[in-house]
Amino acid sequence: MSDTWLVIGLGNPGPQYAGNRHNVGAMVVDELAARAGVTLRTHKAGASAESIRVGGVPGPRAIIAVPHSFMNLSGGPTKALASFFSVDLDHVVVIHDELDIPFGEVRLKRGGGEGGHNGLRSISSSVASKDYQRVRVGIGRPPGRTDAASFVLKDFSTPERKELPFLLDAAADAVELLITRGLTEAQQVVHAPKP
Repeated sequence: MSDTWLVIGLGNPGPQYAGNRHNVGAMVVDELAARAGVTLRTHKAGASAESIRVGGVPGPRAIIAVPHSFMNLSGGPTKALASFFSVDLDHVVVIHDELDIPFGEVRLKRGGGEGGHNGLRSISSSVASKDYQRVRVGIGRPPGRTDAASFVLKDFSTPERKELPFLLDAAADAVELLITRGLTEAQQVVHAPKP
């Protein structure tokens, strides 16, 4: 197997979903593409993907991708890309929205449950393992009695949109740290209390 990484940003396809909280994973991949100066291209695995060097040349090679499928079918394209590029499961990084983390925070982990996240459930099922890396992008809990399923399919609020570039930046930094320095060291940096 190769040393290539696969970075999957979860979201739903189509302009009507582009600004949704549920699409924050795909937004982070767009940020990584912008940093690398690349444009994602359609791949036969059912995703838009491109190869980058993480942190610039000669950094590690990563395939950054956004599945073309809906969130709850993300597993098929993820498995197909991992197979096509010969990526080991421990080199698969999935970026997703996380209700259990306050808006604006990023957390890293490997494996664990899916917390009711259909995109993660689909990936775990397709790759027959939960043991991949996760970049969990905090979107916070819905206010009052708002249903979580409808909350994640709404666009970020106006105050959140002002902060969103900083969150995407922090999440992209976390992906780069995870790939270049490993999970433990990246967690120490990303999870450290902010001054």
